[in-house]
Amino acid sequence: MDKIKKLIHCILYDRSRLLLAVVKRIGRLLPDKLYLKILFRLYMGYPLNLDNPQTFCEKLQWLKLYNRRPEYTQMVDKYEAKKYVASIIGDEYIIPTLGVWNNVDEIDFDSLPNQFVIKTTHGGGSGGVVICRDKAKFDIEACKRKLKQSMRHNIYYSYREWPYKNVKPRIIAELYISDNVHDDLPDYKFYCFDGVPKYCQVIKDRNTHETIDFFDTEWSHQNFCGLIQLDDIKKISNSVQAVNKPINYREMIECARKLSADIPFSRIDMYDIQEKFFFGEITFYPASGLGQFYPQEWDYKLGKMIELPTKS
Repeated sequence: MDKIKKLIHCILYDRSRLLLAVVKRIGRLLPDKLYLKILFRLYMGYPLNLDNPQTFCEKLQWLKLYNRRPEYTQMVDKYEAKKYVASIIGDEYIIPTLGVWNNVDEIDFDSLPNQFVIKTTHGGGSGGVVICRDKAKFDIEACKRKLKQSMRHNIYYSYREWPYKNVKPRIIAELYISDNVHDDLPDYKFYCFDGVPKYCQVIKDRNTHETIDFFDTEWSHQNFCGLIQLDDIKKISNSVQAVNKPINYREMIECARKLSADIPFSRIDMYDIQEKFFFGEITFYPASGLGQFYPQEWDYKLGKMIELPTKS
C-alpha cells in the first residue's frame, strides 16, 4: 500500500511540474491576474483569493498586481538600489562596486581582484550570481555562460514580479566580503511590515546543507520555517547548532526600519561580518509568494501582519 501511495504521489508531482512548465511557456500570452491565479493553484494547491486575501502568500500576489510604485524598480535593481539605500542609511553599508557592464563581452576580468562577486542586476535569487574566491582557479567561460543565461531571463514574465519588468539588464562586480568563519556568508533577512521589522530569517550554508531559522526582534527562536517552493527539491530545516545574534543586530534592525518605511511588506537582506554589516538587497516577494511555511498556520499569521493599501 505504501508503494502505491508513493507512486500516486510521484505521478501527481510530475504532472504538476509538467503543467507548470507549460503555463510558464505560454505565460507571456496571459494577463497578469489570470496567470497568477493559475500559477498559485499549481504551486500552493488552493485557489488564489484576490478579493479577500488572507494568507501571506495570497497578499503577496495582490501586492504584485495592485501596489506598483515606480520607485520599486530602482529598489530591486542591484546597481541602482545601492544609490537609493545609500541616500537613506549611508554609503558605509554599501558593498563597493568594482565595475558595471551592459553585456558579458564588455567585462574586463583582468581588472578584477583575486576575489569578487559578479552578478546580473535584474534577476532574483542566486541564478545570476557567480562567486570568485580564487582567480587562479576561476572558470571564466562558465561564468560567462551563466551570466548570459541570466541576462536573457526576466522574472517578471515567470512570476509577474512587477518591479523587475523594466529593470535594465546589466552586470556588476562587487568586492568579495567574508566573516572568515563561513564558506557561505549567512544571510540575515528582516521581514518588515509598514516599516516595522518583525522577524529575522537566517539562512546558513546555502550551498551545502542549507538551514533556515526565524527569530523575533529580541532574538527568540521561532517555531516555524520556510519558505520552500514546489520545484525546490532540497529539504529545509533549522540549524542544529545555535545561531548567534549578530553583534550589530540592533543597528541592523534600525536600518531595516528605515529602508522598509511606508511599504506594506518588504524583506531587507543584510550580511554581517562581525565588525560591520552590509546591505544585500530589498525583496518584495520572498519565494515569489509561492512557498510553504511549516507549520502552515504561519502563512495566515504573517498574512495578518500585512495591511493592504489602496489599489494603484
